[in-house]
Amino acid sequence: MNITLRLAWRNLWRQPRRTWLTIGAMVFSNALLVFMISLQFGMYDLMIDNTLQAFTGHIQVQAPGYKDDLKMRQVVPAVNALASDIRRETGLDRVAVRSAAFALVSSEDRSYGVQVFGADPQHEAQVSSLPGLVRDGRFPTDANAQEIVIGAVLARNLRVSVGDELTLLGSGRDGSFAAAVATISGIFDSGIADLDRNIAEVPLGFFNDVFYMEDAGHAIVVVTPNLDDVEAYRSRIESLLPVGSNLVVHDWNALQPGLKQAIQADLSSAFFMYGVLVVLVAFSVMNTQLMSVLERTHEFGIVMSLGLTPGRLGRLVLLETVLMGLAGMLLGALVGGAITLWFSYNGFSYPGMDQLAANFNLPSRFYPQATLLTLFAGPAVVFIGSICSATYPALRLHWLHPVEAMRAV
Repeated sequence: MNITLRLAWRNLWRQPRRTWLTIGAMVFSNALLVFMISLQFGMYDLMIDNTLQAFTGHIQVQAPGYKDDLKMRQVVPAVNALASDIRRETGLDRVAVRSAAFALVSSEDRSYGVQVFGADPQHEAQVSSLPGLVRDGRFPTDANAQEIVIGAVLARNLRVSVGDELTLLGSGRDGSFAAAVATISGIFDSGIADLDRNIAEVPLGFFNDVFYMEDAGHAIVVVTPNLDDVEAYRSRIESLLPVGSNLVVHDWNALQPGLKQAIQADLSSAFFMYGVLVVLVAFSVMNTQLMSVLERTHEFGIVMSLGLTPGRLGRLVLLETVLMGLAGMLLGALVGGAITLWFSYNGFSYPGMDQLAANFNLPSRFYPQATLLTLFAGPAVVFIGSICSATYPALRLHWLHPVEAMRAV
């Protein structure tokens, strides 16, 4: 094996320019794959975090069936006490109580049906980015204030501004008639038309009085330090639920199933493009090895006439490809890792991205996520593809006849 390895290494450098060009193509493709995959996973984490922190949170405690039915009577009893227990036992500060109801919101001229949320002013900003998106006015600070925050699209449809009054009409938790007048304290602009059109928030105490919620709520929203901790905190919160309460704990996959599907769809299209790049590199390797085999046809004929089997010659060609692929994989991972590491500290941006990100309350830079998976997944696929592409040149040796090969010039 030692002799075979030395022969394979020497054969690679019989044509150093061709070998370096092939290794260079591997290094370029591997570095590109490392950076793009790392950037893509970093963007996914950013997209998930900002989507969930806009309103949903990572985890929610709800009554059974509320996620699908959204009925007023499906409540979490003693919700404030349970939220306090979760904060104390888990050590999480980003825990907030929220209630919701469908209501008719009317100005002097127009009326629209919206979903009104009761939010705790003290904790809502820790689990939702909406308080930070208020462009006009302010988010309520008093839990019992008769104030309301609406989206920019809804404000335009109702033809109202900060300081105007809105009338709320709906049904209370006990089925009674719920009505109130609230003053617009702020108008938020999330950049998402559906959210800005259909969502309004009022202080939780005011909501409970209007809709007769008493000490109940519809959800406890929890935001964990990072996505990897969601499952551990979900299990911990489940253990804190009162015995016999039948309450359920949903993670972000259950609350936002479309988000994961969108990521999977984007991954599918990205993998197609990555696959095209791998195929191009594989054809480059196959061309290099095929030329190498054809150039040595006369030599192969001589050694085969001396008793060397085509199988050993085929393994020699594959070993040459392995050595070339290893060099391309290691150098590509090193170069791609260095580029990714630099951007992971300094961020990746392009002209105009900061203005676009500001409209959606997003950071102006993306930060690639460098892990062992992102560093070696792409180069490993290129390496395997290169080995597979060398199969054809290696198999050609089985069809080679020694006498005809020795006649080749």
